[in-house]
Amino acid sequence: MMEIETERLRLVRFEQQHAPELFRLMNDPDWLRFIGDRGIRTVDDAVRQIEERYDVHHREHGYGFCAVLEKQTSNLVGLCGLIQRDTLPEIDLGYALLPEFRGRGYVQEVARACLDYARDHLGRNQVLAIVNSDNQRSISVLVRLGFVYRGPYRVPGEERDIALYVWQA
Repeated sequence: MMEIETERLRLVRFEQQHAPELFRLMNDPDWLRFIGDRGIRTVDDAVRQIEERYDVHHREHGYGFCAVLEKQTSNLVGLCGLIQRDTLPEIDLGYALLPEFRGRGYVQEVARACLDYARDHLGRNQVLAIVNSDNQRSISVLVRLGFVYRGPYRVPGEERDIALYVWQA
């Protein structure tokens, strides 16, 4: 089971109690712009997302998207984790934070811990990241983490290319 602690944060599996914040995150204008509309219209939809997507991925793979909690407050600040997408040959790093927690270095901290987990616990020497080409903040995070731009990538069923980045251990 993927549980990670950093200096300021804890990654834990999503639980139903996290659904209100997950609902808010997945309806944030930046999420909708850069990640896309996942059809989460109610808190109950967020509960289903946790049960039918996040929990299932954890059961099948032993890792997945996790709730990112501040250690001091136990507030949910966002999500981060590793997932195996059907459309990618390697595991993918994903992350998003609620607006009030951005700009504190949390993504860098928690994403680095996920990469360490991929290398040390999953034996992965390569992790991918896909990002909207105009999401400069996210691209900057990836570059600081050591990801290298691989080129444009078209997710099957999508209308436009996104950027594919690769991290090597």
